[in-house]
Amino acid sequence: MYDLGYFRHNLDTIALRLADRGFALDVDAFRSLDAARRAALTESEQLKAQRNAESQEIGKLKKAGQDTAARQGAVREMGERITALETNANELDEQFKLMLAGVPNTPHPSVPTGKSADANMEVRRWGTPPAFSFEPKAHWDLGPGLGILDFDRAAKITGARFVVYMGLGAKLERALINFMLDVHTTQHGYTEVLPPFVINSASLYGTGQLPKFEVDLFKLQGTDYYLAPTAEVPVTNLHRDEILDLDKLPLKYCAYTPCFRSEAGSYGRDVRGIIRQHQFQKVELVKFARPENSYEELESLTRDAEDILQRLGLPYRTVVLCTGDVGASSAKTYDIEVWLPGQNGFKEISSCSNFEGYQARRASIRAKSGGAKSSKDKPDFVHTLNGSGLAVGRTWLAIVENYQQADGSVVVPEALRPYMGVEVIRAAG
Repeated sequence: MYDLGYFRHNLDTIALRLADRGFALDVDAFRSLDAARRAALTESEQLKAQRNAESQEIGKLKKAGQDTAARQGAVREMGERITALETNANELDEQFKLMLAGVPNTPHPSVPTGKSADANMEVRRWGTPPAFSFEPKAHWDLGPGLGILDFDRAAKITGARFVVYMGLGAKLERALINFMLDVHTTQHGYTEVLPPFVINSASLYGTGQLPKFEVDLFKLQGTDYYLAPTAEVPVTNLHRDEILDLDKLPLKYCAYTPCFRSEAGSYGRDVRGIIRQHQFQKVELVKFARPENSYEELESLTRDAEDILQRLGLPYRTVVLCTGDVGASSAKTYDIEVWLPGQNGFKEISSCSNFEGYQARRASIRAKSGGAKSSKDKPDFVHTLNGSGLAVGRTWLAIVENYQQADGSVVVPEALRPYMGVEVIRAAG
């Protein structure tokens, strides 16, 4: 969401910047609405001035004993016209805001210009993909072979794009969640949050999923509740409609949640295995930052997510998304992509984004020195940031594929052994 005044006065500039991300801003439609609104307000103000002058004249005439009935009737008609004009102006303003809610964020000047993921730029790489003396398998073969993944029973219980983790597979998922939360809270300075997994429409509007991306959400029938698509939504909305203490920023939170997505528009993509599921687990990092420091905070948040992969010994690369690939609410995004031997390529495991004031305006999250109780200064919108730290299922499959052995077993990364209690995952029996 944009500042209304800034948006109204900078339509052409914003349209040019949005064109870089492939979004055509309907400048004429916004200008037409704004012109009609301003015309209604101008006429209303003129009528108010005329009514005030006429009321004063009526007062003089009454003192002089003259009949003012006709003129009073005309003043009443002016009042009715003023009310109608103000109602119309408010309706036009709401139409303007509704249209504005569907306009994506403008990309940061450092974001490379491009139309698709092909224009994304690699900024760094860590680790070396493992060299195998055998043909490495994908996790959808390794998991069932070890008895730690069951796709068939998940399909029976629910349907396609769900999975059952079994035995040490379930323990590995749980171990990863605990490991990530422990690192982020004890090493990176985040406060752990366990939020509701069911959220309302106001929360989804605040982070930008509504109204534009409703098709990708699971809604609970007959309610205003949705299943959370990511912990970004409930955690960012912790401070919706609040004034934070500027001196205490940044606030840093991490949260584990299951995530639920319909994956609308992804038909045919990553249909095998657990890369793209309707339900998956994730540990999310969320920050509320001062605007002047938010890009430093983006770099540190991205490094915090990368650190998990380094501790697990998983090769990865980090890319900055181009204007045509960055998410609608984001001003700048880094994707961290882990190496998957079974697919012989990199796959995104975390997106780390700075939304600047876009989400904060929608959710009314502001800050000033001393917080809400302080009389100092005027509160300003904070910058919000978030990133996966990490997507647990994709980390799970990255471990299984990168640490696989010729006999089909999987070595447990050293960092996870205290959580797992075993060094190798082998087939039962």
